[in-house]
Amino acid sequence: MLITILRTLILYTLVVTVLRLLGKRQIGQLQPFELVIIIMISELAAVPSENTGIPLLSGVVPILVLLLAGTTISYLSLKSLTFRTLLCGNPTILIERGQILEPALRRLRYNLSDLLEQLRVKNVPNIADVEFAILETNGELSVIPKSQKRPAIPEDFQIATKYEGLPITLVMDGQLLKENLGKARLDPNWLQTELKKFNVNSTEEVLLASIDSSGTLYVQKKQFRAS
Repeated sequence: MLITILRTLILYTLVVTVLRLLGKRQIGQLQPFELVIIIMISELAAVPSENTGIPLLSGVVPILVLLLAGTTISYLSLKSLTFRTLLCGNPTILIERGQILEPALRRLRYNLSDLLEQLRVKNVPNIADVEFAILETNGELSVIPKSQKRPAIPEDFQIATKYEGLPITLVMDGQLLKENLGKARLDPNWLQTELKKFNVNSTEEVLLASIDSSGTLYVQKKQFRAS
């Protein structure tokens, strides 16, 4: 039993490491070759962890080979447009200027129900409002509404807006993030003074504290449960 646990933990650590090295992507963003590699890695890791009669290297070596193959293919895809096109294909236009392109649907075996569903997900339920709908190589549908149907933005009204950067988290779950505090060019004494304005005496009482580009501090206290 102990051997099985150790083998499983080793393979689990290896698989997690390999997936991190392959890159950060969600399942829906994977290219076909990436999905195949992940499926094969999961199968190769499962067999040695279930059967102690199979040498551990029988699972480790193929996983490392797949890691090498995946990184090599990714590198070639970055460097060669031709290779990337052969491997991943090209995006396909399914709707152009409010008209569904039936030949493209038939070629991709993409039915109307799926198309309408994806349009609703993108908050564009009316096909007449679509300038272009493009099926990307990872299976995602990109929808570009017609210019008259797009949400208005300040630029349309020639309104100047202030810069909005990302908020910087200063305290998370009671832990002071000193590195982020330095990035915001603030010091702990300033933070302690500001927290008192929220009736907070210590960072340990804070669930989350962040500051935005305008200098506004957001603080949410922890909810302590009575024992």
